[in-house]
Amino acid sequence: MAKHRKDQNGRTLREGESQRNDNHMYIYTYRDPMGTRRYIYAKDIVKLREKERELQKNQLDGLDVYAMGKATINYVFDRYLSLKRNLRENTKQNYIYLYDHYIRKDFGTRKIADVTYSDVFKFYLYLLEEKKLSRNTIENIQNLLHPTFDMAVRDDIIRKNPTNGLLSEFTKSAGVQKRVRHALTPDQQEAFMGYIADHPVYCHWWPVFTVLLGTGTRVSECLGLTWKDVDFENGKISINHSLINCGRHTESLSYCYISKPKTEAGIRDIPMLDVVRDAFEMIREDQKSRLIPDFEIDGYHDFVFINREGSVLTPASLNNAIKRITADYNAEEEIEAKREGRIALMLPHFSCHHLRHTFASRLCEAETNLKVIQSIMGHKDIETTMDVYAECTERQKKETFETLAAKLDKLF
Repeated sequence: MAKHRKDQNGRTLREGESQRNDNHMYIYTYRDPMGTRRYIYAKDIVKLREKERELQKNQLDGLDVYAMGKATINYVFDRYLSLKRNLRENTKQNYIYLYDHYIRKDFGTRKIADVTYSDVFKFYLYLLEEKKLSRNTIENIQNLLHPTFDMAVRDDIIRKNPTNGLLSEFTKSAGVQKRVRHALTPDQQEAFMGYIADHPVYCHWWPVFTVLLGTGTRVSECLGLTWKDVDFENGKISINHSLINCGRHTESLSYCYISKPKTEAGIRDIPMLDVVRDAFEMIREDQKSRLIPDFEIDGYHDFVFINREGSVLTPASLNNAIKRITADYNAEEEIEAKREGRIALMLPHFSCHHLRHTFASRLCEAETNLKVIQSIMGHKDIETTMDVYAECTERQKKETFETLAAKLDKLF
């Protein structure tokens, strides 16, 4: 049996502990997670063992690696996210998906202390040129990396944040423009909805697109509506939760959950337009005529927008419908326009979110009070409302001058 070492007072020392003969200092020797031999010193054995316990705790928490600047970007991001207690669950899941999909496997494995400004710049170029990511997606990635590095700066792990000012410089150097979601014009909106209403196959999509275009709700808010949220008597729609779709469990079953709206400003009541009331009444009458099983998600049931099996609709199903409808419309419109000798009114590629932007544009055309627009749209920041209003105003200014030019031409 091996003998235990003792200090000069005859006390048994543990593995890794020793005492110097010259100054009687106690020492604890250990290897850090990177394999480097390190030492802890104390004047007495009690203090030394307190430091040992703190070290062991820090090593279990990963702080030992973090404090030495040897942690990876992955470690620091996970630490940063664990401290974000006020995140909505759907926002958190979006962060995790984006990070895991584009950062974690490669760039995220680098030691955070070794990453430079040019390293991040090259990484963004790779995402742009090799992965073909949009400027918006790269901006979202920057919004994850910047606070991650920022936390490391505040914790004195690194001296500077290599992502500071990077995005603006990157967009200038790479010639990347921010993608802007343009609203449908009034003519395009009328063509889209008119085509659906009169189409023998697509007409069942008319109610849901009418509600989206008539309320400006986010698609998750719209698809999460239950009949309890639709107040026919007072003519308003209550937006108080969202339906988040996380993909498929099986071929036929999607995994969804209920979440609070994107921001506190998202909890709101929206006045019900007559055409929106008509859409809700059409859906309600259709559901009364069919035997539909009650579908429940997180205690919510009696959903407004459901498919034939009684399951909730998903954003993907709506976007796929838009793609099919616009393709068929454009094909027919091109032929019809040639036959009639006129310029075809073609529909652009767009998604459900463009319908929210389209409603916002129609609202801005009718209302000048930004606070009213912000409240109806559920924007957290007035700047978001102002961006939409500015785009709408610019278009109206152009249309006004075109009309003015036609009138003035007659006077010259």
